[in-house]
Amino acid sequence: MKLAIVGVGKMGLALLEGVLRRGILQPHEVGIFEHNAVRQAALAEKHSVRPLSLAELGQAERVALCLQPRQFMTVAGELARPNVGYLSTMAGISTGLLARRLGTKRVVRAMPNLAATIGRASTAITAPREAMDNGDYDFGRAIFQAVGDVYDLPEHLFNTFTGMSGSGPAYAAVFAEALADGAVRMGLSRPLANELAAKALIATGELLLDKPHPGVLKDEVASPGGTTIAGIEALEAGAFRSAVIQAVIAATRRGAELGKDDE
Repeated sequence: MKLAIVGVGKMGLALLEGVLRRGILQPHEVGIFEHNAVRQAALAEKHSVRPLSLAELGQAERVALCLQPRQFMTVAGELARPNVGYLSTMAGISTGLLARRLGTKRVVRAMPNLAATIGRASTAITAPREAMDNGDYDFGRAIFQAVGDVYDLPEHLFNTFTGMSGSGPAYAAVFAEALADGAVRMGLSRPLANELAAKALIATGELLLDKPHPGVLKDEVASPGGTTIAGIEALEAGAFRSAVIQAVIAATRRGAELGKDDE
């Protein structure tokens, strides 16, 4: 068994489906552990992978921890196994904290976002030397490439990456909801407004990838004395930019708080 996935929520399931769909691993090489035994059995049968007990985790070469940070703090001792490499998707949990709680420096820290569920994630990854020397880092890169793009990032920037890219889909969803609300306020039906807001975000993301700076696209849309610049003026009056910046700062700081070791 090459990989055991602990926690098969949205992220764990995205990894499971990604590695199988891309052929990174075969079903017989993967096991899953989920506290909900009924769900674990159903997912194991659906994907032809092995359902595991905690006692069987040590049979895997590597273990992916797709848990909430607070869950990890309470069950880390039960997850620690000698001679096993670990991949973590937990926000705020540093490689140092992982190593202390799991009793090994063979730990890889990764931060994907929800776009992993559609194979479009942006994932930051880092690891100490021990994980690189044992092949855990390269293995982790391959696993996360199955669900999107992977970026090597110094660990001191991980909380910032989380606060921006990890949380970014939620910020964008709030903006899309507000955009649709504005259209409904001015007479569009809710279904049409929601659809148009979603499509505007999709198209804008694609356009931005071809621009050297977001401001270039903004200037292309905002003609002199036109409707767009009037709308941008209203956003500026509402401190829109500042609010988004403060959201990233708040999420970054929260990531640091989640990573505090109480021991």
